Amino acid sequence: MNHTRLFRLLWLSIAAAVATISLKTVAWLLTGSVGLLSDAAESVVNLVAAVVAMLALRVALKPADEEHAYGHAKAEYFAAGVEGALIVVAALTIAATAVTRLFDPQPIDSVGIGVAVSTVASLINLGVGYLLLTTGRRERSIVLEADGKHLMTDVWTSAGVIAGVIAVAITGWDVLDPLIALAVAANIVVTGSGLVRRSAGGLMDRGLDAPDLAAIHEALAPFEHDGVRFHALRTRQAGSRAFVSLHVLVPGAWTVQEGHDVVEDVEAALRTSLPQATVFTHLEPAEDPRSFADTTLDRT
Repeated sequence: MNHTRLFRLLWLSIAAAVATISLKTVAWLLTGSVGLLSDAAESVVNLVAAVVAMLALRVALKPADEEHAYGHAKAEYFAAGVEGALIVVAALTIAATAVTRLFDPQPIDSVGIGVAVSTVASLINLGVGYLLLTTGRRERSIVLEADGKHLMTDVWTSAGVIAGVIAVAITGWDVLDPLIALAVAANIVVTGSGLVRRSAGGLMDRGLDAPDLAAIHEALAPFEHDGVRFHALRTRQAGSRAFVSLHVLVPGAWTVQEGHDVVEDVEAALRTSLPQATVFTHLEPAEDPRSFADTTLDRT
């Protein structure tokens, strides 16, 4: 993905956060709804998260160097983890405010204009969140995907809050306002904890997902003839980059050139299947027992 476009998307996310904070704060001031206050608070987290994502991405895009031979792509996981943690903190803050209001319900004012302003803010988040989420999944950027998922969560949050405010206006049951704020907080915790788990998985060198593994096996299948085999396949995901390593077993009577030609073709096929993958291969003679002594992480 073009790096300039990627940063433009994050700047768009920051601009959206500033706009929605302003609009939702106005909606809260007009209505006095704790639900709308919680919605505005989550948008503040959106802004902080977008800034963190921007900083992390600048690190992640740095080229490999002597101290970081495999690049800096894992910086994306730190950003996703921070964003997930911020989401959880926001949810706890919302819950605390809602519990206080639960024991002291307050009427809501200016419902019509407050709902209208909050709806405009939600539509902004919907458009920007969908763009970030789809682009992040397509480009395998956990930073963009996490930021987009956060904004989409905010949309659902706002929808619930708006429905609650309308319900309070119709029924006169002021207690519905803090109850909906608590439901919003619970939903936010689920999203935030999911981001934290994914971030931890990436930092722990989690392997590629099933679809990517299937693509690897499909790419290798055409080469499995004339005594060529594969083992010791290992994969890991580091931000938008994937790493794949495997051993290529060929007949021992082959020349170095013959073996090298096969290895080059195998690596090219894997890079075609996974364009953002770095591929490592190790050539071994199939008849040598030592070729089967290093199929695990530690040589047996």
